[in-house]
Amino acid sequence: MKDDLKIALIQSDLVWENPKQNLENFSKKIENISEAVDLIILPEMFTTGFTMHAKDVAETMEGNTVAWMQLMASSKNAAMVGSLVILEENNYYNRLLFVEPSGAIQYYDKRHTFTLVGEDKVYTAGAKKLLVDYKGWKIYPLICYDLRFPVWARNTEDYDVLLYVANWPKPRVSAWDALLKARAIENMSYCIGVNRVGIDGVNSEYSGHSAAYDVLGNSITSIEPGKEQTQIVTLEKRHIQAYRNKLKFLDDRDIFTLK
Repeated sequence: MKDDLKIALIQSDLVWENPKQNLENFSKKIENISEAVDLIILPEMFTTGFTMHAKDVAETMEGNTVAWMQLMASSKNAAMVGSLVILEENNYYNRLLFVEPSGAIQYYDKRHTFTLVGEDKVYTAGAKKLLVDYKGWKIYPLICYDLRFPVWARNTEDYDVLLYVANWPKPRVSAWDALLKARAIENMSYCIGVNRVGIDGVNSEYSGHSAAYDVLGNSITSIEPGKEQTQIVTLEKRHIQAYRNKLKFLDDRDIFTLK
């Protein structure tokens, strides 16, 4: 088990519906990470932007992007996280992949599809949580709109890190800021959100605000809004243990069944 976990947050613009160019751009950004890290986090739909044209851009689990993630994870000896459009058994999924340096893959299909733009009409919603045990850290990855649903994120598994990959638009970024901080505080875990910047193919604008918060809701990042930037943060297991042992707020959490 590692006492510290070093994570690279990559806040990036995305080329609309152009997996080849996006992979080239991210390859350069990842190659420029000069220090050793344990985990690299990319935005939601990092190969295409948040598109409803699933049929035009979908890949399979045997496709180029999955192979690229395995290659990057191996070359940097770091796990890779991000979501992309996956076609499986005639269904399209907004699927988050957690790819370890060994090439092992775990995945989570977005549960809360964004009905405001019709994501629910294009993509099949997931039904299962993914809890990753990586280097002795319990990591719970989710996708964008999931952030608005605290019951789905509730820390009933004593996870250490809650993370979100996103295409969260600029007009509602104040909610992004507030909810990331709230999820950290209420779950007594680190909470990380990686959002994109730039303007997409349907003229939605994104300002980033990627961030990481500690268990008390304090920001431990300084990523500039609206700019492409990679920042590395170090998470400390002793920080989690010290405050959970001292404050014991999770001992008083409600018991419930999610349906």
